[in-house]
Amino acid sequence: MNRRHFIRQGSLLGASLIASTSLPLLSGCAPAANLRPGPSRRYAAPDISFTGGACRLPPVQVSPEREIRTVVGLRPYRPSGFVVRAERLGDSLVVHNYGHGGSGITLSWGTSKLAVDIGAPGHRGAVAVVGSGAVGLANARLLQEAGFDVTIYTKALPPETTSNIAGGQWFPAFLSDPEKRTEAFNQQLLAAAAYAYRRYQIMVGPRFGVGWMRNYYLSHHDFNENGYAGEQSPLRAMMPEYRKLAAGEHPFPGYEFVRQFDTMIIEPPVYLAAMLDEFRLGGGRLVVREVPDRAAIQALPEKLVFNCTGLGAKALFDDAELTPVKGQLTILLPQPEIQYAVIPGDTYMFPRSDGIVLGGTHEEGAWSLEPDLQRKQQILAEHKSFFDSFRSC
Repeated sequence: MNRRHFIRQGSLLGASLIASTSLPLLSGCAPAANLRPGPSRRYAAPDISFTGGACRLPPVQVSPEREIRTVVGLRPYRPSGFVVRAERLGDSLVVHNYGHGGSGITLSWGTSKLAVDIGAPGHRGAVAVVGSGAVGLANARLLQEAGFDVTIYTKALPPETTSNIAGGQWFPAFLSDPEKRTEAFNQQLLAAAAYAYRRYQIMVGPRFGVGWMRNYYLSHHDFNENGYAGEQSPLRAMMPEYRKLAAGEHPFPGYEFVRQFDTMIIEPPVYLAAMLDEFRLGGGRLVVREVPDRAAIQALPEKLVFNCTGLGAKALFDDAELTPVKGQLTILLPQPEIQYAVIPGDTYMFPRSDGIVLGGTHEEGAWSLEPDLQRKQQILAEHKSFFDSFRSC
């Protein structure tokens, strides 16, 4: 299964509660009163507004000596797409909001808006959100904005969620199998994408670590014009500066088909910390404990519950379709001059203030959180070959 298979829909990882890294993560098991981030929270988002043309792109310096970490996360993938629907459990109403694949950050505000619109009308009293990845935090903030008292129940907090190690590019990726999408799902997707696209625009800036960036999609074969990255894409209105580049307009040798468009990059370490701050400032309560089964959900004092557990929903609600898609990222030392994202074939590169993100793995059905060191070396070699081949044009 390769990235081209999935790019019918670039953010890398979703908002699953399962993540691993080659470096130790901070504990998410402190009492709620002690959960405010410490000095490491001083994290400045870069100036990621695009300037310059493709012919002036500086190459990424790829070498094993520049690696600073390798991380692994499990995307919560459903071939038929994400789930946003309500379910009655005794006297509790559960609204599901999970299964985003690699689009958890991208679609979090949009699917949460759909979920709130299903569950909130007519409800009186406090509300619970289960899960604290990008989806759970967006869901909780929208409920607060609607006037509800909200408690998040979570077995882990950022930075111990997959959202925290996501690539963070705004664009639906690793989302669903085109052959299994229904018209109802397509309508939900377009509504969710449109709302999320607008919401992130009002968050652009260093506070949330959101900014605009030029993207280059490269292929040896012509694009599916009706696919998500195609010229007739249903998301075309959300792809400003979209154009095809001729051979003399870009530095990528060997690629006959090159598309560019601008989209947003969300810096997960900045964004998730800011979202937690916003939730606390809005009077939200955090309870760090696992909600293991449906009986535990029914036992919650809140009788309106939003299920944003990502891959955890597989066991929690017996979702046989939900499966992990393992993704691995290698992060290089930052290069401030790199102000563009590129997706050549099955690999991809996004620059962030904390480093250069290199990706290219997607193993469906793989549960292991251990980095594949052989695959890491292959990804480094593929990226080095690509960037060393840059030409003047």
